[in-house]
Amino acid sequence: MSSLTISNVSAGYGNVQVLHGISLEVRDGETVTLLGTNGNGKSTLIKSIVGLVQPRTGTITAEIDGKRHNLIGKRPEEIVDLGIAIVPEGRQLFPKLTVEENLMMGAYRPKARSQIAANLAVCFETFPVLQERRTQLAGSMSGGEQQMLALARALMAAPKLLLIDEPSVGLAPIIVTRMIEKIRELKDKFGLTVLMAEQNFTQAVKIADRGYVIVHGTIAHTGTAAELNDSDLIRRFYLGM
Repeated sequence: MSSLTISNVSAGYGNVQVLHGISLEVRDGETVTLLGTNGNGKSTLIKSIVGLVQPRTGTITAEIDGKRHNLIGKRPEEIVDLGIAIVPEGRQLFPKLTVEENLMMGAYRPKARSQIAANLAVCFETFPVLQERRTQLAGSMSGGEQQMLALARALMAAPKLLLIDEPSVGLAPIIVTRMIEKIRELKDKFGLTVLMAEQNFTQAVKIADRGYVIVHGTIAHTGTAAELNDSDLIRRFYLGM
């Protein structure tokens, strides 16, 4: 059981405020997408959840296995230890470590260590190329392969709540399609709750239960995937209609 509640969060960098009173909810077992073009605050919100940016106002609460946790003020490692993992924008792998070494770096959370063999098997089953290249340096892999590794590394932490920041960036369309499908597959296998920040509307709504559209640091629209498909705002900003 896992869920996330964000209420009236404002955050930024120095004198620049990026988020203005953001509120959203990710319920247990949902995949929720945070939609927005570059520069509208998606990554800042993800960073605020995991403690890389400290909000100026508001609350961020996660419920994990029946226990509620206030994430404000916690260090990133404390948040990960609760069962919250992130696939960061740009992947941020260890380029001079091998595929397998990168995966092991994801499994440092104490509760994940007893599940290393099982989680590694699932990751290799889902992404066979990672098993084939387990001794290859991560920095020598293609962008799509690196994104697979970044996702698998996060899952090695045995998370309950998974945050994914811009999984489509820099990838060819066919690779994006495959990656989105794999996110859905892994979400079901691991029983995850997922919040995914993404600017590719068409791909994101394929696996989303609900979505929020963020514009200039505020929530401009929200709805189910079907409702977002029928939204004039979406047509105007994402589909050019």
